[in-house]
Amino acid sequence: MGRRLILRCRAVLVATALAAVTAASPPGAPPLPGATAPSAAPFDPAPARSSLERLLPSRAAQFILVPVEEPASGDYFTVSGEAGAIEVRGTSPATLLTGVGWYLERVAGVDLGWPGSSVGRLPGTLPAVAGTLTRSASVPHRYALNDTDEGYSGAYRDFASYQHDIDLMALHGVNEVFVPTGAEYPYYRALQEFGYSAAELRAWIPAPAHQGWWLLQNLSGFGGPVSDQLVEARATLGGRIAGHLRSLGMTPVLPGFFGTVPTDFAARNDGAVTVPQGKWVGFDRPDWLDPTGPVFARLAAAYYRYQQERFGVSDMFKMDLLHEGGVAGPVDVAAAAGAVQRALDTARPGATWVMLGWQNNPTDALLSGVDRRRLLIVDGLSDRYDGLDREVRWGGTPYAFGTIPNFGGHTSIGGNTGAWVDRFHAWLGKQDSALRGIAYLPEATGGSPAAFDLFTELAWQTGPIDQKTWFAEYAARRYGGTDPHAAAAWERLRLGPYSMATGTWSEPQDSLFAARPGLTAATAAKWSPKAMRYDAVTVERALDELLQVAPRLRTTDAYRFDLVDVARQALTNRGRVLLPRIKAAYEAEDLTGFRALVREWQAHEELLGRLVGSDQRFLIGPWLADARSWGADAEERDQLEYDARSILTTWAGKGPSETGGLRDYANREWSGLVQDVYAPRWAAYFASLDRALVTGTAPVAVDWFARDDAWARGHQRYPTTPTGDPFALAGEVRAALAA
Repeated sequence: MGRRLILRCRAVLVATALAAVTAASPPGAPPLPGATAPSAAPFDPAPARSSLERLLPSRAAQFILVPVEEPASGDYFTVSGEAGAIEVRGTSPATLLTGVGWYLERVAGVDLGWPGSSVGRLPGTLPAVAGTLTRSASVPHRYALNDTDEGYSGAYRDFASYQHDIDLMALHGVNEVFVPTGAEYPYYRALQEFGYSAAELRAWIPAPAHQGWWLLQNLSGFGGPVSDQLVEARATLGGRIAGHLRSLGMTPVLPGFFGTVPTDFAARNDGAVTVPQGKWVGFDRPDWLDPTGPVFARLAAAYYRYQQERFGVSDMFKMDLLHEGGVAGPVDVAAAAGAVQRALDTARPGATWVMLGWQNNPTDALLSGVDRRRLLIVDGLSDRYDGLDREVRWGGTPYAFGTIPNFGGHTSIGGNTGAWVDRFHAWLGKQDSALRGIAYLPEATGGSPAAFDLFTELAWQTGPIDQKTWFAEYAARRYGGTDPHAAAAWERLRLGPYSMATGTWSEPQDSLFAARPGLTAATAAKWSPKAMRYDAVTVERALDELLQVAPRLRTTDAYRFDLVDVARQALTNRGRVLLPRIKAAYEAEDLTGFRALVREWQAHEELLGRLVGSDQRFLIGPWLADARSWGADAEERDQLEYDARSILTTWAGKGPSETGGLRDYANREWSGLVQDVYAPRWAAYFASLDRALVTGTAPVAVDWFARDDAWARGHQRYPTTPTGDPFALAGEVRAALAA
């Protein structure tokens, strides 16, 4: 005990001395007599210290954080020190945290994932570092978050939630984060100078969960009108998020202005030329203001002025012209892109324009009109298709190797990790490579800790990662200790959902339990893979192994999350075996067999509902409670709850939902959705088939949209805390699958 106290005191004294050196005297003051003038620290490590105290409250004092200048080669960190006094040197507050994260994983043998933690197994005195660990970032851009992240990860979170996620991203080496929260504010203020009332604009702005697609120029107004207090509150939150990023030396990537305006803008503004954008999966799109016309520059200047007032300064701005079917009309795309870049440069000289590499964007025409050196394309397809040559396709424009391993927030395990480890360093090492970063772009975050950990590590490894070795090391730290069954479980997962083949998809298949009922149902979301992308047995065997992990490791949050997630996936995958059997029994008019198989399906759904109810991360209750918390009165609380419910189910009104195909796009196996949306749908469907078999008549048609829309407009309260024993419930899943 005495040695631990001495070591802790030493760590505190060293940290205090370093702080004293960095603030010993005012700038320009002469040194004290007989003393050497201290050099000014390149930055203040206090924000990193604060993050550490949030992430590791009982161990933060054992870290000594030392700021160092960033060399021309870019960010780096070193980790060294004896037990209880771990010194981390880094080139920014965020990079200091990356060094701490590396220490936790590589030396202390624990994981602080997104989600899931095993830091509770850290010893009282942190272990010493053998020698010095040094890592340098191989690329300057380590970008995170899709345009859709806020909608699918939770548009109604509070600052503490965003702060925690940013701290985790810094811990894993990210340095650029997209910040759409409050992005309606500069539109709201700027357009009032161009002929619109505040009330008209509040009706044009969508509710928060759907704003991501408004920023992409896909829709407007859905879920509105928004209130003035909501616009103000979101702008305040967005400003705090951007400020926290800047405090850590990270870049808040803000939405830029490229011409999205209401459809009657030209009628209200002399000289303005707008191009109707038509439809996006059933939604009327906003108009596009011609950037080459005389009004664009003035509106862009007002937009950036109001944005800086509330969100501060940034040098990276995200914009996607003509996204998913946008119409150029008579506008010269090259000239328009040049005008968009000039407006940005006028407001923020030297800023980088970030755009998504998706479908055919960016086009050759767009790229021909801009200074490509000041672009960054975050590629959403790097691991999806084969035969890609981004240098040729984009003419040497700087780009980031990206992945979208999750669409809509589906609760599906997996990723094309083989492509990540094979392609990233190969593309980086190409002659005349334009690869300048990584881009972690799942449509929702916080559900795939292994994918997040491996992908973000690409930028900090000196060469290609050996996938098998990486997963073995991940298993050794994930639960805070080595265990042969944990190792075997993760090896099965590596061979299955984390080794999916490239060529068509970057995400796993979704759940048939969440699908619109039908005997030939193949997906829940219209654009998801139509079949299994790996051998389902790998997940079942992983579950077997996880259930045998040593009791001392089962207490960790990481183990409990993984156990529920793997058990859920194993049970879900069995649905793809059962449904064809049900179809065969129905078509054979085998009523007894049909009923037995339906009972098995429904028993699995019932068990699934109880299983996901045992972990906080699979509850719909917090999602809905968060939405209601933003409302100023009962009417607004109900309105925002509909926004949060609809995006998970109907997504929108009947046209976009049914004809456009958006229904169940964001399906997820959460407690509440399973019991009150998915299971009742299948029960009604199977009941209609049963009656058809008994009576010899055709099944009665069901208005599925009406059912789902009724739930989306409901206000039933759901638990915000989990119930049940995850280990016992996972055991039930194993028994059910073995029966």
